[in-house]
Amino acid sequence: MGVGLTTESTGGTGNGADNGADDDTGSGADNGDDNATRAAVEAYLAALNAHDADAVAACVAEDFVNEHTSSTGQSRRGRAAYRAALTGFLAEFGDLRYVPEHVLVDGARAAVPYVMTFRMRSAGDRPVRIRGVFLFTVAKGLVTHRTDYWDGDEVRRQLA
Repeated sequence: MGVGLTTESTGGTGNGADNGADDDTGSGADNGDDNATRAAVEAYLAALNAHDADAVAACVAEDFVNEHTSSTGQSRRGRAAYRAALTGFLAEFGDLRYVPEHVLVDGARAAVPYVMTFRMRSAGDRPVRIRGVFLFTVAKGLVTHRTDYWDGDEVRRQLA
């Protein structure tokens, strides 16, 4: 990320709330974009953690790209397609929780390393805990692109 990078440690609360720990390590760049990006990302994560498909969809742009790098994930294009998939996703991933380790922001971009926990409904509610990283792009207060890096094989190992 560039010189305007700001970071926030969530302190492990995972609630997406601003804990006042912003650390502007940049060279005096305007943080207006950083603040708007952070707010959009935190609203998105809060909606996911609330298991509210409509609220999640409201956080993304009409032409949203949801890109998965895991062989077990499925990428989607467009808010409508993403919203249609959310109900099943949230039902299958019971007690879903994303706990961000940091929110790293540079203008319209953000990187969020996270710990994801859930209970796989189709596997008898077996618990899973994995680490991953989200990369976000934000425009006009909405997430336009999300790339999700996580290890699908690790999920399989935990469910085996």
